[in-house]
Amino acid sequence: MGETPFKGLEGSHVEFDKETFKKLFPNLAREMELDENKVSINSIRMDTEEGERVASGKKRSWVDPFANYDPDVIDFIRRCDTEEQAEEIIAYMEKRGEISSEYAAQLRKQLKEKGVRSFGPKKEENYYLKKAGLI
Repeated sequence: MGETPFKGLEGSHVEFDKETFKKLFPNLAREMELDENKVSINSIRMDTEEGERVASGKKRSWVDPFANYDPDVIDFIRRCDTEEQAEEIIAYMEKRGEISSEYAAQLRKQLKEKGVRSFGPKKEENYYLKKAGLI
């Protein structure tokens, strides 16, 4: 195998001009220029562990897409119209011990800095029935 231009640069910050990038990564450069392959990100989680837990715990069945589904604080926040409503949800879940004070503080920070929609698009009435194709 030939020598890579990245030998010894693991973990380093590397910058390329556009032409060098095209030479090193022709397929990736072409995909980026075509601007066809996009992934929409419509919400964020500040706590990676919580996000991974939720993502892995909500695997849906083909028969019943919401079997064993247990909504979390984010699901409830996504039903809110205002930051005040979201704060009420956070306070309630924290008071009941369903979320830690640390996680509640992270949620409040995200709410204050990024707004209620940073948790995802609003879950309207009958959201789960519509997602399951029942209405």
